[in-house]
Amino acid sequence: MFRTKAQQKKICTNCPIAKASDLVGDSVVLIIIRELLNGSKRFGKIHERLGGVSTRTLTEKLKRLENQKIVIRLEFKEKPPHVEYVLTAKGKGLKKVVHALSEYGEKFL
Repeated sequence: MFRTKAQQKKICTNCPIAKASDLVGDSVVLIIIRELLNGSKRFGKIHERLGGVSTRTLTEKLKRLENQKIVIRLEFKEKPPHVEYVLTAKGKGLKKVVHALSEYGEKFL
């Protein structure tokens, strides 16, 4: 991650790798995306799969992904009401990245 906003702005305006890594260079974000690549999930299921991440952190990460148009929050009007998260086409575009990181981790780490 960048130390200051000025560093981020200077590097990110010209480099697509820096832009992408700033978004998905967070292990929590990558695991959320991994989980949603298998289909829509409720908050509780994502939280369960993250093992130890606070609900506040998960909420913040999901909101960031929503703002970046990587995740859509689907609200179901039923009793009791519930919410599911699903990847957009932009989010599904990260499939190769997630799989490449998984393969690298299995092979080298």
